[in-house]
Amino acid sequence: MAANEEGEFELVLGNKQLLSVFFIVVVLLGVFFTMGYIVGRSTTPASMQAASSDPQPMVVDPPAASRRPSPVGEPPSAAPAAHPMETAPAKPESVKPEPPKPVAALAKPVGALPSGTYLQVAATKQAEAELLADVLRKQGFPAATEPVPESVLIRVIVGPLKDSAAITSTRTGLEGAGFKSIIKRK
Repeated sequence: MAANEEGEFELVLGNKQLLSVFFIVVVLLGVFFTMGYIVGRSTTPASMQAASSDPQPMVVDPPAASRRPSPVGEPPSAAPAAHPMETAPAKPESVKPEPPKPVAALAKPVGALPSGTYLQVAATKQAEAELLADVLRKQGFPAATEPVPESVLIRVIVGPLKDSAAITSTRTGLEGAGFKSIIKRK
């Protein structure tokens, strides 16, 4: 190593030394990863160890979404204690996909909506269309759904709107709520 005038040393590495350092670092990282993997696989939580040593079925609390919050002022009620011997493990059920329904069975007939001017917000599948129409109704818009001819899509429309002022104000309200729309006349 050569020292310069200020007393500092300069280290020069060739290609062989750089590759050697790189491969040593890669090997060390691989060793550390493998050790972490082995330690992680060999340690199990205490609840899992108890469940694996005990042949009784494990009791699972109901999902949080099905629990009702207690009214304000009342202390939360304690759930009844379940005994492991009384509950049987749930058998997984195979979920069969639902075959697509014909368009006529999905939505109202075309003549169900009065003629007039509507704002179309979306054309999507039945479940999303109903959900979107419910959201629009909760925001105060007169939303409805109708089938798209010769398609499995369902239109989400707002209306009927009587004049251009109603169309403009409704369209502005939809844009303020985050929905884009196009005009459809029936």
